[in-house]
Amino acid sequence: MKKFTRAIIVSVGYLNFSPVVFSFVPIVSTDFEKNVIFTRNNKLFRSSLSSTSEYISSDDTSIVRPELPPIGDSIRRLFLVRHGEVINPGGDRPVYYGAMDVSLSSLGEAEAIAAARYLQYYDLDFVVSSPLLRAIFGAEQIVALQKNLSNNEDEEGVVQMDGFKELDRGAWCGMTKDEIGSAMQRFDACDESATPENGESYSYLKERVLEERDNVLERLPMGHAAAIVSHLQVTRSLLSDAMGIPTAEMAGLEIATASVTCIDYDLTGTQTVHFQSFKPDVGLTTSIDGAN
Repeated sequence: MKKFTRAIIVSVGYLNFSPVVFSFVPIVSTDFEKNVIFTRNNKLFRSSLSSTSEYISSDDTSIVRPELPPIGDSIRRLFLVRHGEVINPGGDRPVYYGAMDVSLSSLGEAEAIAAARYLQYYDLDFVVSSPLLRAIFGAEQIVALQKNLSNNEDEEGVVQMDGFKELDRGAWCGMTKDEIGSAMQRFDACDESATPENGESYSYLKERVLEERDNVLERLPMGHAAAIVSHLQVTRSLLSDAMGIPTAEMAGLEIATASVTCIDYDLTGTQTVHFQSFKPDVGLTTSIDGAN
């Protein structure tokens, strides 16, 4: 695994720092009860409870975008995208599902489309995805809106990579946090003895994620960018490595559903975080975050 050093650039208005938790603060928030985002025939609509629905054009330029410097000749840029909101398999019981395949909600699909619309303004060499369906959906939306994805026919679709699969919760899948009990707190603190049966620890997860990241960087030319669509714990692993945050503290990193995080990697091994958990402004709010 390649060793990287850390350098953090903070875009004013997009990151708030505390001793442990790094959290994104949206510039604009909209009450979900007043504006509902939904999809119809793969198009994105905004519907107000007091008015008729309105089609949101795919080339809508109203999205607030954090500023990004040009990619230098000695830089590789990765956009990290989390999947959209899912339908929790426990229904009214908010259970852990980890590496299980679960479906996106209608809102989750809309969130994924919004992220793709944001990324259409950046030229990507390829789009990588976790093999789980909730991530593949988001990756497919990004590919569909990329006008010049790649001159290489092998890179025209979504590249699925197993190393970006979500943390396997093992025997905890289908259980609530209360049902798991004190073991969850020990697990979050990287107590290996608290790893669920047939599941993964954070340390194991982070190791496989960083190895897969290195595989992505090896295939990405200098001066180019790619997107990785994955999950909460996968994005936390990549971001905590860039920020120098210990694995035992990465659970404090907030990564919103269908948000975008941008990291540059240079020849010296320095990682530059331009922004964390940026959520394109199309009037979306997330009603439930399964935090898996």
